[in-house]
Amino acid sequence: MTNVYDESFSKMSFLKVIRPMFGNDRLISSLGKSLDRAALRQKVTAQNVANLNTPGYKRSYVTFGAELERARGRLPLERTNPRHLPRAGQEAEPRVEVERHTLRRADESNVDLDEEMLELVTNQLHYNALVQKINGRCADWRYIVNDGRR
Repeated sequence: MTNVYDESFSKMSFLKVIRPMFGNDRLISSLGKSLDRAALRQKVTAQNVANLNTPGYKRSYVTFGAELERARGRLPLERTNPRHLPRAGQEAEPRVEVERHTLRRADESNVDLDEEMLELVTNQLHYNALVQKINGRCADWRYIVNDGRR
């Protein structure tokens, strides 16, 4: 079994590359985090497809919604000013989990090719939409830097 989501993922984060260029642009930061999550989801799903015929392989998936809800539950206060300090542990991070309790095939694997291909396509569309939004934001910055000239 191969493992594509390792420590190297965090080293090549979109935000680490783009933050020096745009500083604290909150939209770029938020979109960058979403882009990193989509990249992780793509890697995990590709690993599932690569191990389709590996007997006993259990599919992995990325959870984020549950983490976000847990983070929201820990946040009784709201920041009303960007200069207020954020509460420690406020950020919800995606996690890779293994689906161990289902069997779909006689070789004890639970990878369904149709389901994984649907996940790849859906995630790719989401990734493309994020990239388009980031490109639009970069165009806005370019417009500002050029004093309103295209």
